[in-house]
Amino acid sequence: MKKYILNRILIAAVTLLFILFTLFVLMSLLPGSPFNDERLTPEQVVVLRAKYGLDRPVLVQFFHYVKNMLTGDFGVSYAIAVNVPISTLLSLRLPVSMRIGGQAILLGTLLGLTLGTAAALRHNTIWDTLGTTLSVIGVSVPSYVFGLGLSYSLGFRLKWFPMLYQEGSPFRSSVLPTLALCLFTMASISRFTRTELLEVLDSDYMLFAESKGIDGFNLIFRHALRNALIPVITILAPLVVSLMTGSLVTERIFSVPGAGQLLVQGIQANDYSVIAAMAFIYSSLYIGVMLVVDILYGIIDPRVRLIQEEPS
Repeated sequence: MKKYILNRILIAAVTLLFILFTLFVLMSLLPGSPFNDERLTPEQVVVLRAKYGLDRPVLVQFFHYVKNMLTGDFGVSYAIAVNVPISTLLSLRLPVSMRIGGQAILLGTLLGLTLGTAAALRHNTIWDTLGTTLSVIGVSVPSYVFGLGLSYSLGFRLKWFPMLYQEGSPFRSSVLPTLALCLFTMASISRFTRTELLEVLDSDYMLFAESKGIDGFNLIFRHALRNALIPVITILAPLVVSLMTGSLVTERIFSVPGAGQLLVQGIQANDYSVIAAMAFIYSSLYIGVMLVVDILYGIIDPRVRLIQEEPS
């Protein structure tokens, strides 16, 4: 298992370097530059490009960026907040997105597992129909449409929660974005849990477990649900990354000063340092989460662990 994890970490590091290099090549091909101020003369633009090292070859810029990145230096902003370190911008924006995303993941996962399990255990009843209907609605309705409905009903009409994010009231301001973001997660997990749990409940080893006298809580949660969780973890991994790093449209609707909004601003202003830093964070989180998923496979299903440990 240790050898497998070390190999995955090595592959992850190489993948990150490849992603960053590809990003630098693409940014060099983008039209325009971070210095689009009409008041700047061509000579001043040349001086600014030389100051920030943007006149160097792409390969030189890439290795210089990686060298600084290893020490925690992501550079400075060229356009959004001139000369402000990217680490400072991230320290202000990323925690907000991760907090709201974490709340959405936790709530969506708990509700999804509950609905999916209830639907499977009450197959072909009103509870199954209700759970399936909610899952279809959750997958079909975009989160921003649900967010607009929540903003109007709970924010504007009932005034239970702020319609826009208020830094002085972070918890109450995060309720509506959290509810909007958790809908798709809840629906996806509920749908997969129901399908997988129905298949597991009809399997031979479940009949064998029942014949041994195992029933109730142990039968459902220690045997059935545990085996049904592998596909659920697979779909949960990309959802975790997208929610933890900020949903672009939802953050715009509720004016959340998060990482998603920072990425949009960076792209609009051609702020290369911001784009590169956000791409690195997105890629690192995605690769890290997928590594955790692979490890969880071995914990949940011992057969996966045995296959990994077999000598080639």
